[in-house]
Amino acid sequence: MTGTAVEESSSRAWPYLAGVERSTLRELLIHGPLPRAEIARRLSVSRASLTRATRLLMEHAFIAEREIALRAAMGRPSEMLAVREDQHHFLGVKLTGDAVFAVVTDLRARIVASVEEELRSRAVHDTVGQIADIHARFARDYADIHAVGVCLAGDLATVDGRQVVIESYFLGWKDVPLTDMLGRRLGIPVFADNDVRGLTAAEHWYGAGAGCDSLAVVTVGAGIGFGLVIDGKVVAGHGGRAGQLGHLPIDPTGPPCGRGHTGCASVYLPSERIAQAAGAEDYAAAVSAARAGDAQARAAFDAAARALGVIIGTVANALDPEKIVLTGDGLAVMEISPDRVMDAIAGVRLPEDEPVRLVVEPVEFTEWARGGAVVAIRRMLQF
Repeated sequence: MTGTAVEESSSRAWPYLAGVERSTLRELLIHGPLPRAEIARRLSVSRASLTRATRLLMEHAFIAEREIALRAAMGRPSEMLAVREDQHHFLGVKLTGDAVFAVVTDLRARIVASVEEELRSRAVHDTVGQIADIHARFARDYADIHAVGVCLAGDLATVDGRQVVIESYFLGWKDVPLTDMLGRRLGIPVFADNDVRGLTAAEHWYGAGAGCDSLAVVTVGAGIGFGLVIDGKVVAGHGGRAGQLGHLPIDPTGPPCGRGHTGCASVYLPSERIAQAAGAEDYAAAVSAARAGDAQARAAFDAAARALGVIIGTVANALDPEKIVLTGDGLAVMEISPDRVMDAIAGVRLPEDEPVRLVVEPVEFTEWARGGAVVAIRRMLQF
């Protein structure tokens, strides 16, 4: 199916949703099947208003009636509403410096198809063409792909009404109007965001942070990432650069980071820095050496653990989120030096503070791509 045909199919299937309709759908997306009365209570709307909203949502195949549940108190039947999982699909893309990870999800961000490809090149036009080809292949089986969400490591902002990749270090991009270029190629809405914010959006609605009004996500791996939800909204910051914790001071007598600081978190915590400090060929070798008891490797992970603990404790102090989710491909630090992490958290917290609600959650690259799909879902629903 061509991009134009997909656009026509999608535009017919995606109506304008008013506030009650969007809020109703959001409750069902986050919390799963709910009785009508419970939705009305949560939204503080009348039963008549909810009936009108659900009627439109059903007409456009967003939701459906499900099994009848018994109300706990009275034992009377209560009709359940649930999101339909057989309609409305989205394409999520995660770009690294050398690969493309793409998934198709349903409206509840459940992955129904995925692909991983080596990046043809880092040239913008080549990347746009590769994503367009992936979309075309998926569209043969999922003709109702409404929108695309692309996530990448870098700074993104809206400039003169256009979303622009200000800079992406791993891709070597600067001032790239990616969404405009890809949107013209595909003929459907395209959204882009920082990959950590995309992952944060997914955790907020569909993961460990579901139902939380405030949430922090810290990622460790090739770099240090930070995502934040306040009052139910993912924070991007004035210039689209919120979440810069990589240069948080850890040890003023430490080594230089190369960006004008000494002893900041970026000296100790990224995977490449751990490998260097461990005297290992790469991060995997550093992990193996530390597990085997190598003193230099253990010391490298201890230093990384201290940096991670300071970051987590600082986030808890400054923002007081309901939960902090720790994820990424550098989680071996929590396995090798967990006590150092917890000691560092305690070192920046007050003795009377409640324990940090920390959730450690491994993540695959397909989950980062799923974050792109969630960005598209939330933007299509105007959240």
